[in-house]
Amino acid sequence: MLAEKFKDTQIILGSQSPRRQELLKGLDIDFTIETRPVNEVYDTTLKAGEITSFLSKLKAAAFDNLKENELLITSDTIVWQNDQALEKPKSAEHAKEMLQQLSGTVHEVFTSVCFTTTSKQECITDVTEVHFRTLTKEEIDYYIATYKPMDKAGAYGVQDWLGYAAVEKLVGCYYNVMGLPLPRVYDVLKNWKF
Repeated sequence: MLAEKFKDTQIILGSQSPRRQELLKGLDIDFTIETRPVNEVYDTTLKAGEITSFLSKLKAAAFDNLKENELLITSDTIVWQNDQALEKPKSAEHAKEMLQQLSGTVHEVFTSVCFTTTSKQECITDVTEVHFRTLTKEEIDYYIATYKPMDKAGAYGVQDWLGYAAVEKLVGCYYNVMGLPLPRVYDVLKNWKF
């Protein structure tokens, strides 16, 4: 489907996330992976999806030499709770604090995806509500020691042990929590006008 449509287009995924790479492969399109260094700093007045939208556009702006036949996909994900962004933890202790905060509560996961060519840019933002059961100290310690969640927003991966053990309910797209809202991404690509 999409492979035929984009046969003359070089799709670039601007992400080091192995989860995003795995998810995009699932749409049966060819792409390369390329990242550029970006200082992910944003205005603290931004909230929820405004943050992920800003950061996905910032990541795209680092690619200032796109060619005519290239389509760049950049993305950013945060966990949002109590009017606060929970990004990637800075240490094991920080991860523990985040998971204690999420334990027994509901939070939202926001992902923005930016599609950029030399002539246009389209950005989408998706949100999923995640319900966590109450976690014990031992469960949190086990997860941090065994799964090392330092590269994940909110210090957890829905697709690994903690997701299996803690997520009681999701309202919205599961893949969004992994870092790429695949049905929405597919829709944008399917309807893409060159």
